[in-house]
Amino acid sequence: MSFINGTSLTPASFILNGIPGLEEVHLWISFPLCTMYSIAITGNFGLMYLIYSEEALHRPMYIFLALLSFTDVLMCTSTLPNTLCILWFSLKEIDFKACLAQMFFVHTFTGMESGVLMLMALDRYVAICYPLRYTTILTNEVIAKAGLLTFLRGVVLVIPFTFLTRRLPYCRGNVIPHTYCDHMSVAKISCGNVRINAIYGLMVALLIGGFDILCITISYTMILRAVVSLSSADAQQKAFSTCTAHICAIVITYVPAFFTFFTHRFGGHTIPPHIHIIMANLYLLMPPTMNPIVYGVKTKQIQKSVIRFLLKGKENSHKI
Repeated sequence: MSFINGTSLTPASFILNGIPGLEEVHLWISFPLCTMYSIAITGNFGLMYLIYSEEALHRPMYIFLALLSFTDVLMCTSTLPNTLCILWFSLKEIDFKACLAQMFFVHTFTGMESGVLMLMALDRYVAICYPLRYTTILTNEVIAKAGLLTFLRGVVLVIPFTFLTRRLPYCRGNVIPHTYCDHMSVAKISCGNVRINAIYGLMVALLIGGFDILCITISYTMILRAVVSLSSADAQQKAFSTCTAHICAIVITYVPAFFTFFTHRFGGHTIPPHIHIIMANLYLLMPPTMNPIVYGVKTKQIQKSVIRFLLKGKENSHKI
């Protein structure tokens, strides 16, 4: 193992060991991951293009959806290409600084994902509770500022991860039993005291995930009260149907996130390592894969826009 500046504390590179215990089936595991990644890239770019090109979708709800799709693409791309190189070609070595950069992007984009879901919950709250003021409250300027603040929140809170990890001595070796550089996975191979890393990681999870979940819960509590107060059952169903896709997106994002977070900290000795790693990959891959499908199936306006877009393309092909 080589070291930076000839020291015995910081390795020049790490070895990402993939999925320990399942080395013989790495190739087979790669196929569903590659398929999901392809669906995620195609679906999210398609959704962003549809929202950009269809004037009927130039509304706050769909602008937030485009922001979610953009975040999804960045989130899964921060790890999946490197993961596939490990599973296909056994290219396991990663430069120390590249590992820190990957860690930064992974945690920044997952924090951004959570933040955008929170903004979308606030969007649904304004749309249902203040329908007449919806477009005047959520202007393009407000949406842009909200998106920027959500991104900056992630950056500010995640940057310390890189410094806390960089300061640690790595005298036990440089092999990380994972497919990508995650904060605690890197910290755990250190021979130093990682207590500060663990405490700060928990604090960041509470400041981002805890705050966002609280805002989502409050938003949907207010939405539920507003929907229940509507006079007709048809109006109630119509109002709440606009939230179903978002609720599905929340479940798809937070269920694997909670599993990964809690088992990483409290289930280390009871759950096999390969389950941890597979769930950690699904945590970054499931939301980008499923969100375009869920919104395509659950949102009538997107379905109409897709049909209109396809018919327009068919008409143009006939003219040619």
